[in-house]
Amino acid sequence: MRVISGTARGLKLTSLSGDATRPTLDNVKEAIFSMLFDRVVDAKVLDLFAGSGALGIEALSRGAASCIFADKSADALKVVRDNLSKARMQMRAEVLGCDFRDALGRLANEGNKFDIIFLDPPYADGFLNEALHRIAALSLLAPGGVVVAEYDFGTMIDIQNYNLLKDKRYGRVCINILEAQ
Repeated sequence: MRVISGTARGLKLTSLSGDATRPTLDNVKEAIFSMLFDRVVDAKVLDLFAGSGALGIEALSRGAASCIFADKSADALKVVRDNLSKARMQMRAEVLGCDFRDALGRLANEGNKFDIIFLDPPYADGFLNEALHRIAALSLLAPGGVVVAEYDFGTMIDIQNYNLLKDKRYGRVCINILEAQ
């Protein structure tokens, strides 16, 4: 796993060991950032269910202003911090160690609004629709902001609070770019 483009291009990132986390493949990551195009520069980003932090670090490498990484796994948080240090991006990043519900509530209470929210929850846990609902209910997207939802083919996704901007499939991996209504 590596940073594909930008200031940290080519940097090899550490990934989590075991089957609990599945990193976004380079071809899928490249497709995501191609779909986002110019939205990344100067964006305020949230990498929810951060895992290794690869999506948020890619955004920072491509010119995002800041990124908040949230994950409840202590192992994931260590890997995110290590990867941020390797990429020398700690100054534009914040790492939250808590459940996604707590993270979203805290971020909303602090008045945060995001231009891009990466949402790549564990496929088997069914958190995708709950996270989408909470993001909309808490108004966490800035005007024109988007959610990038990654999920397994066959998953029923509830996008009633969003406009679907892009819908792509890469093998079993589906990517939706969603904008709040």
